[in-house]
Amino acid sequence: MEIDGNAALVVIDVQRGFAEEAYWGRRNNPAADGNIAGLIDAWQASGRPVVFVRHDSDKPDSPLRAGQPGNGFQGYVEERRGKGDGPELLVRKSVNSAFYGTPDLRQWLDRNGIRQFVVAGVQTNMCAETTARMGGNLGYEVFFALDATYTFGLTGPYGWVLGADELARATAVSLHGGGFAKVVGSAELIAAAG
Repeated sequence: MEIDGNAALVVIDVQRGFAEEAYWGRRNNPAADGNIAGLIDAWQASGRPVVFVRHDSDKPDSPLRAGQPGNGFQGYVEERRGKGDGPELLVRKSVNSAFYGTPDLRQWLDRNGIRQFVVAGVQTNMCAETTARMGGNLGYEVFFALDATYTFGLTGPYGWVLGADELARATAVSLHGGGFAKVVGSAELIAAAG
């Protein structure tokens, strides 16, 4: 795997509000936080660009609402912001895709000549997956760091219930098998970025 010298790391919605188990349920992949931190450290050490994405929910009961404590980034992310030598961007959004946020992610990537990016963050099958799918559709080479994401179980139509691990596997299969992104591990990405 080859990682471009200007490949961006897109860290999606690693916010304090996702720790509210009463609202979301139990998450999967407790190792994700360490893997996300490792990716940020590697990207910043190499001078590559890092994009921090924050979900400003417009739902009145959401822990991710702007102005609420849960809207802020988790401590290990917040303490890393502004620490790298490369470009950094903060994108605010209220929908699943980071490409529908402010400022415009696509314009920023294109203006900086970035054709390759890595997705990490929360939730695997929601904002992380949607951003990866759109990136693939827009012609970027997308790497999806599956072990640097996590999610929660979900109830769908007909009373179908899928657990967090099942949803993460479905995301991995859809993205990789569908050609939207290459699903890889964070250790492999960190080694390639070194």
